Amino acid sequence: MVESTALHKLTDFKPMNTTKNPSPLRHMLSSSLKQILFLCATSLIACSNVGSMDFPGVYKIGIAQGNIITQEMVDQLRPGMTKRQVIFVMGTPLVRDPYHQDRWDYIYNFQPGGGVRGQERVSVFFMDDELVSFTGDFVPTDSSVPTE
Repeated sequence: MVESTALHKLTDFKPMNTTKNPSPLRHMLSSSLKQILFLCATSLIACSNVGSMDFPGVYKIGIAQGNIITQEMVDQLRPGMTKRQVIFVMGTPLVRDPYHQDRWDYIYNFQPGGGVRGQERVSVFFMDDELVSFTGDFVPTDSSVPTE
């Protein structure tokens, strides 16, 4: 008989209080959950704008990429120079197109800490392994041409 009373107790299931008024604990949990979701959303929005935020007194590193190009380097370029001589003057080019072996591109990108990004570019053209011409942001100065 003991077994039947235990079975009776297991099957005698009464559902929890299902009144229309939620308990204060449930209301408190839902409002705190809303607050947590709101804080998470605002922090995600704030994190997405970190790059545009400028904090006073914070040091920003200048970013330089590519080949540094100077006017003195460009002034040393002469038609008829070999590829090795151009490498000696300008350095190894940043871009060597495998389909156009006779064109080398020297590109220098720089961005001072938090400033505007700038770019300098020089393209060097060869024919039969000799420098023919170059174009870009630099032109030879008149002082590089001997005067009489």
